[in-house]
Amino acid sequence: MRVYLRPNWRRAGGQQAMTWYPKRRFGDLPEQIAARFPDAEALVFNEARYSFSAVAARIDDAAKRLMGAGVGPGDHVALWLNNCADWIFIAFGILKIGAVLVPINTRFRARDLAYVLKQSDSSVLVTHDRSGPIDYLAMVGEAVSLSQSGDEVRDAAYPALRRVIVLGQAPHAGTTDWASLAAAAARISDGNLAARAQAVDPDATAFIMYTSGTTGFPKGVVHTHRLIRNVEERAFRMAITHNDVILNYLPLFHAFSLSEGPWMSMITGARQIVTRTFDPDESLDLIERERVSIIHGFEAHMKGLTEAQEARPRNLSTLRTGIFAAGSLGATPVTRRGARVLAPLKNLPGFGMTETWLGAALGALDDDEAHRCETSGFPALGYELRVVDGFTGATMPVGVPGELQIRGYSVMREYYKKPAETAAAFAEDGWLRTGDTAVWLADGYIRFLGRYKDMLKVGGENVDPMETEALLLEHPAIHQVAVVGLPDERLSEVPVAYVQCAPESAIDADGVIAFCRGKLASFKVPRHVVFLDAFPMTESGKIRKTELREDAKRRLATRETAS
Repeated sequence: MRVYLRPNWRRAGGQQAMTWYPKRRFGDLPEQIAARFPDAEALVFNEARYSFSAVAARIDDAAKRLMGAGVGPGDHVALWLNNCADWIFIAFGILKIGAVLVPINTRFRARDLAYVLKQSDSSVLVTHDRSGPIDYLAMVGEAVSLSQSGDEVRDAAYPALRRVIVLGQAPHAGTTDWASLAAAAARISDGNLAARAQAVDPDATAFIMYTSGTTGFPKGVVHTHRLIRNVEERAFRMAITHNDVILNYLPLFHAFSLSEGPWMSMITGARQIVTRTFDPDESLDLIERERVSIIHGFEAHMKGLTEAQEARPRNLSTLRTGIFAAGSLGATPVTRRGARVLAPLKNLPGFGMTETWLGAALGALDDDEAHRCETSGFPALGYELRVVDGFTGATMPVGVPGELQIRGYSVMREYYKKPAETAAAFAEDGWLRTGDTAVWLADGYIRFLGRYKDMLKVGGENVDPMETEALLLEHPAIHQVAVVGLPDERLSEVPVAYVQCAPESAIDADGVIAFCRGKLASFKVPRHVVFLDAFPMTESGKIRKTELREDAKRRLATRETAS
């Protein structure tokens, strides 16, 4: 194990080299934690329960199966599975043998899959044949030409792709059956596996995680094993130990879930309960039954849990803390309500993104309610944050919004095979341009305000849509709202409010607009209101505003031009 002692600043990619922290590898974590807590329960999924020693053994088995399938060091392995125990075993197995993990969003369909497989240079795809009503193998067949006479892929559109491995009830033509790889795994000795694991360079690429794709095709964010330090420091900050129980209902392919669930458990010894999807009632039942102490999520999760607890209260006395996005104006009322209903939970506000990883800013366990509900935390260890004018680069003073920029050791290495996009993502002095709007508070905390591109320009005035959203969420008839801009020849843009009504409640467009008048400046009042039964969402619970903007153009542009 190597330790750097001399301070060193590496400008490339805006990253600070690890100068004192011992270099570690993800593939070593399961064995290390199993040595500390061999019989302690590590993982619960449905009816299955695994100790840390059992998890380590399943990971070793997955690693040997992958080796038996011909996965070599540096090979890119795409993992397209819904939440399950095998996702964790296979993901750690990939990392243990020095391959590169490429998680794929389970909401992607054939077109998205084709793009990621090709762009990531994945040599192997691991997926379901079917999960619930979704036929994943059929979508693979739409994207990839599978052989009918063997299990090797020979599709000119994917020069790197060699094999599709399927977890299913029976073998399928043109693919490799995961169960059948047990025989190949049995021929690989523990010594051979240990040698592969020992040869992994902790500075090498560990995984390529594709952004959620709220705008256009996603980009592959490249990270190394150095993120272990990021998780370990946050565990210390949040006092997470082997006595904690983490409920993980977030999708495992997402940075939030992977980092704060499997990785956190393998670093701290905390027990992890994984669910297939997020169901508020199921989650609350599990909190009560399994004595959960830590939960995480976004505004949508906090809102769902709060409403379900109000409808049918459970004993949540073991809840301790968790990270929830709280700083934005729209999230503040949701977080305040959650703090009351889900007590004794004390949420920690935070800021992170795939490119910077989690906890670039983070609250403290002893923060008061105002800081927990109205900020996005304080700059975390290993990070530097600044707020600048997005056009001039000038540093913005306290209280003046600007673009949030970040640098630190956890910042991505690059966007995979996208040099132009990588260069554009960094300022000349190495800071990552997040594309988010934020503001410094007087006490050194930061507050996230929204995406830069979500800001509206109405008649020359800058409009933060979250201000209007926060106001409308105060109306008892409104369950969810999103405000986007509609191009306008005279005013440049006008606000459009997309509204989902609360159950058994009703409000019309005139009522929405009337509720805003007199409380907001006239240029912030929505010009149009569109009602939806449900919002287009990312898997992580964020509204896809880019889809709403396109919908507004189709729906309203002609009418707006005529007016």
